[in-house]
Amino acid sequence: MQDLKIRFLIVDDDKNIRRLCTTIGTSLGFECAEADSGQAALNSLDTTAPDIILADLMMPNMSGLEFLDEVKKLAPRTEVAIMTGHGSIEAAVRAMRMGAYDFITKPFRIEELKLLLQRMEEKVNLVAENQFLRERVSADSDLNGIIGSSAKIQDVLRMVARLKDTRTPVLITGESGTGKELVARAIHYRGALAKKPFVAVDCGSLVPTLIESELFGYEKGAFTGANRSKEGLFQAANNGSIFLDEIGELPMEMQAKLLRVLQEKEVRPVGRNDKVRVDVRVIAATNRDLEASYREGTFRKDLFFRLNVVTIHMPSLRERRSDIPLLVNFFLDKYAQGKTLHVSDAAMKAMLEYDWPGNVRELENCIERAVALGSDTVLDIHDLPPAMRAALGQTGYLSASTHSVPAPSFSSSAASLAPRSVESASATDLEELEKATIQRVFAQVNGDKALALKMLGISRATLYRKLKRYGINLDKSISAAAS
Repeated sequence: MQDLKIRFLIVDDDKNIRRLCTTIGTSLGFECAEADSGQAALNSLDTTAPDIILADLMMPNMSGLEFLDEVKKLAPRTEVAIMTGHGSIEAAVRAMRMGAYDFITKPFRIEELKLLLQRMEEKVNLVAENQFLRERVSADSDLNGIIGSSAKIQDVLRMVARLKDTRTPVLITGESGTGKELVARAIHYRGALAKKPFVAVDCGSLVPTLIESELFGYEKGAFTGANRSKEGLFQAANNGSIFLDEIGELPMEMQAKLLRVLQEKEVRPVGRNDKVRVDVRVIAATNRDLEASYREGTFRKDLFFRLNVVTIHMPSLRERRSDIPLLVNFFLDKYAQGKTLHVSDAAMKAMLEYDWPGNVRELENCIERAVALGSDTVLDIHDLPPAMRAALGQTGYLSASTHSVPAPSFSSSAASLAPRSVESASATDLEELEKATIQRVFAQVNGDKALALKMLGISRATLYRKLKRYGINLDKSISAAAS
C-alpha cells in the first residue's frame, strides 16, 4: 500500500518565499508543489486538488482573496491559509470569514509556519477519518462488496475516502478476484463524481483490431460495417470516470494512443480528422507487475508513471484470512436469503485453511454453489467444491485435528464479528469478543439501533437474539462507555 501524503501547494509570486515554504513542507513529509500566481494554481486544480494551500494575499492579476473564493468553489475540502503583511490584518480577517483556515503574518518564523501547517494537517486527517467512519455506516448496498475488518482492507477503505473527491489517477493492483473493480466503483460512487458516468472497460477482452474504435469511437463509413457513427467509451465516460481493468493487456500501439488521450484530454474517433474533448478521471487496474513490464519493454514507461500517481494494493484473500467468516456471512445473506443456513465447524475450518487462488471471487462462487446444491440447513464439508476438498485433503488439512481449537459457526442470519486471528481463537474468546463489539458499537452510536445494525452488518432479529444471549443491557453499556 502506498501512503497518501498531504499535498501542499504554495502560491506566491516571490520565488524565495516559495522555496522556503517548500523546504518546510518537505521537512513535515508533505508532497509539495508551487505556483507563481493564483491563475496558475487554479489551473493545477484540474488534475490534483491539494489538501493544504498557503497563498499570498497580495499577488498580481489575482489577489489572495479572489483566489480563495475560486478555490472554495472548485475544491471546497481544501484547507487554505493566507500569508499577509502587517498592514493587511483586516483583509486577513475577511479571508477567514470567506473560509480560510487561518492567516500568518510576514515575515514569519520557521517554527510558526510549521505549527500552522501541522494544525492544518491534523484537521485534514481528522476530516478524512470522520468521513471514512461515516461511510462505513452509510455506504450504498452495491458497494458493500468491500467486506472486512482486517488492517489491510481498512487501509484500502481509508485510501478510498481520501481519493474519492480528487481527480488524481489511481492504479489498483492485486491478483485476479481480489475486488479491484469494487474499489474503483467505491472511489467513483462515494465521491463528487457519483452522479456522473462510470464506464468499466476490460482491456483483456477487447478484440485487438477493434480496440481503438471501442475506446475512441468511429465515424460512419470509417471501415466495413460502420453503418453509423458511434461514440467511444471515453466519450461515454465524459465528466465521469473510466475504469481500465487489466490495463497491462493493452498492445504497445494502443498504450501510446492512450497516453496521448490522458495528456491532451481529447480523442480522435476512427475515420475523423478533428478531435473531441473529453474530461475523464482514469482509474486503472492490473494483476501484473507493471514496473517489471516496463523494464522488460512490454509496457510504456511514460504511461506507467502517468497512471501510477497513487497506487492501491488489494490484498489476496490468504493475506487476510480473518475476513473469511465476514465474507462467508455476506455471501450467505446474498444467496440464501430467508434461509437459516448454518456453516459447520468443519466447513468453516476448511475455508480458513484453503489458499483461495481465485480470491474473493472464488469464495463467492464456492458459497453460491454450496447454497444451490447443498441442504437447506447446514453447509458442510461435502458441500464445498471437489477441487477445494482435494487440495485440502492433499495437505492433510481435513485430517482429525490440524487445530485443537474449533472454528466458529456462522449462519446466513447472523453476521460474524470475528477477531483478526480467527484460526487461533477459542469459541469462548469469540463470544466474548462479539459481546464486547456489540457493546462498543452501541456506545459509539449513542444507542442508535439503526446505525448500530448497519455497523454490525446484522439483522434486527439477530441483534435481539444476541442481546438476550449475552444478557446485554444497552443503557448500562452506553453509560459505562461514556464514563
